[in-house]
Amino acid sequence: MKVLYFAWMRQRIGCSAEDIARPDGVDTVGALIDLLVEKGDGYRQAFAKREVIRAAVNQEYVQFDHPLTDGDEVAFFPPVTGG
Repeated sequence: MKVLYFAWMRQRIGCSAEDIARPDGVDTVGALIDLLVEKGDGYRQAFAKREVIRAAVNQEYVQFDHPLTDGDEVAFFPPVTGG
């Protein structure tokens, strides 16, 4: 699956996108976050306050319990404001 990071999340993680082979057991957005935070300090910092992180799967906003499949595109970003 393709994972995208935006704004300060991208800065903390150090990349804007990566391809990840979805391991067994990683079947929701929340489980993907659990996997990502194990990758290092930048990931832990980016996901430290999960309550402010937003997620989209295949360009649709979702909750962290949303199911994942191998070909999904998952995007993570902080809340945005308009103006």
